[in-house]
Amino acid sequence: MTGPDEPAALSATGLGFRYRARGGWALRDCGFTVPRGRITALVGRNGAGKSTLLHLAGGLLRPAEGEIRALDSVPGTASARSRVALVTQDKPLYPRFTVADTLRMGARLNSRWDPAVPERVVREGGIAPGARVGELSPGQRTRVALALALGKRPELLLLDEPLADLDPVVRGEVMATLMTEAAERELSIVLSSHVLPELEETCDWVLLLRDGRVGLSEDTGTLREDHLLVTGHADGAAALAGHDVVHRRTHGRQLTALLRPRGPLDGDWHVTHPGLEEILLGHLRGAEALAGDLKEAA
Repeated sequence: MTGPDEPAALSATGLGFRYRARGGWALRDCGFTVPRGRITALVGRNGAGKSTLLHLAGGLLRPAEGEIRALDSVPGTASARSRVALVTQDKPLYPRFTVADTLRMGARLNSRWDPAVPERVVREGGIAPGARVGELSPGQRTRVALALALGKRPELLLLDEPLADLDPVVRGEVMATLMTEAAERELSIVLSSHVLPELEETCDWVLLLRDGRVGLSEDTGTLREDHLLVTGHADGAAALAGHDVVHRRTHGRQLTALLRPRGPLDGDWHVTHPGLEEILLGHLRGAEALAGDLKEAA
C-alpha cells in the first residue's frame, strides 16, 4: 500500500468519462493512487476502460467528472507534457518520415531529448535509420514509437498494449529495455497488457479495472501474501462464508476457491499461495454470484 506522503505517479479522485456517441460511462467513480518508481500493470477485460484511462492520463481526453493527476500535474498542461510520454495502440507516426527523421523530430520537439536510448532501441531492433516508417513491420513501428517516447526522458511512461504485435522474443527484449530504464532513471511505467504471465515477472503494482471501475490498486507482493488458493470437498463451502471469496469453481465434488481470508480457515483444505496471474484472473472473473452461492451452502 502507499504511504500518506508517498509521491504519486498517477492518481485519480471520483474520475469519470463517457463517450457521447456510445452512451454510458467508460469510467465512473474511479479513485486510486499509483506510487512513483513502480512498473504498474493496468489490467482489465476488453471494454473495461484501460485505453480511456491512459488517454486521460496522457492529456488526450478530459474527464467528464472528478480529476486525474499525472506526477501531480493536470494531464495536457505544459508541466505534464514535458514529463509524461504516452504510446497509444495505433502508434501514430509519420509514414513518409524515415526512422532518422522521426528521431530528429523528437529531438527538436523535446528540450530534454537524450539520443542515446532511442538510437539503441532502434539499433537493437535491426532497423535501418534510412527506412521509411510506413514500410516497417508492426513490431518495428512499435520499437520506433517506444524509442521516440524514451528519448524525451519522461518521468512517467504510459503504454497502451505496446507489446501486442511483437513476438515473444522481441517482447522480452523490449521489456528488458523498459525495466533497465525504470531502474536507471527511476522511471514510472503504467503498462496496459493482456499478457498476464509477463506482467508477473516485471510489474510490482497492479491497477485493475472492472466495468469502468477500479477493482484493485495494490502492491503485487501484498496481493500474493493476502490471497490463498484453497481446494477441498464441495460440502465444506460453508466454511468460506466468513472470508472474502474472489472466485470459486466446482468440478464434481471438488471446490477450488481464490480468497482473501479474514482469520483462520476452518475445514480440511489444501492451501497454496497463488501467483499473480491466478489472482488477476480471479478478480477479472469477478464474484457476482458468490454471495448467493455461499448463502445456499450455509
